Amino acid sequence: MDQEVKNISSDAEKKPEQVAKYTAKDSVFTSLFREPKYLLQLYQALHPEDHEATEDSIKNVTITNVLLDQYYNDVGFQIGEKIVILVEQQSSWSINIVVRCLLYLAQTYQEYFESTKQNVYGSKKLELPRPEVYVIYTGNRKTRPEYLYLSKEFFGGDDSVLDVKVKMIYDGKEGDIINQYVTFTKIYNEQVKLHGRTREAVLETIRICKDQNVLSEYLSGREKEVVDIMMTLFNEEYILKTYVESKEREATERANSETAKRMYKRGNSIEEIADILDTPLKVVEQWIGNGILIKNV
Repeated sequence: MDQEVKNISSDAEKKPEQVAKYTAKDSVFTSLFREPKYLLQLYQALHPEDHEATEDSIKNVTITNVLLDQYYNDVGFQIGEKIVILVEQQSSWSINIVVRCLLYLAQTYQEYFESTKQNVYGSKKLELPRPEVYVIYTGNRKTRPEYLYLSKEFFGGDDSVLDVKVKMIYDGKEGDIINQYVTFTKIYNEQVKLHGRTREAVLETIRICKDQNVLSEYLSGREKEVVDIMMTLFNEEYILKTYVESKEREATERANSETAKRMYKRGNSIEEIADILDTPLKVVEQWIGNGILIKNV
């Protein structure tokens, strides 16, 4: 293990509450293909016949939530004015991805019309880049359809309705960027089985991938960055548990507060109420709202 990874390991001892995100693989996917170099490699994996595309000819059109700095879809990019490509990564099977791809495509076109100053309400025929939609599936599934169709999955195969064609990719070609990413996800899954959703699982994934020349160029020299995007400060279950407990405490406090006010109106003293509700005297005084006045009487 190299020195930088050792340093990361020592940092882990200071942050035992950190766990790997459920979306760790998604985070690496979007980070990887946010870089023009790897975005070009992704396009070349999808279109190996095109030898003229360059990093400069690819425009990233991934739909983002600007206010929250989040991604609506995983990767979207445009090649010149001819083609727009949307690529999603999925580790769990859901046919609803076809509908989501339709929505991503519609939003991508809307932004394209705005950027090219085309009027969808005008009489002039719109210029549309040809769409291609892909899903890279990294989960385990016996049946592996080559394509998914909106009309087939949701409208019984009626080709008179709106349709979306989604090309499914499962492994990629040996050694290409898609194949390397899929291999990365499998190595990560194995490490999670061994170590749980821990920092150790993330570090071991990075080490093994570098040793096996899987995304090694991307991972080399940026271990800490990759670890950071795969980890979260708090376990999601812990966050949910804490949230539920805080809501329960708030509900209990509201109920006790109302009970204290009713008891006070019935003539019970502050001290009696505090004793019955097993609550500090100052808290009961705050609930009733006139603790100072009571003391001065």
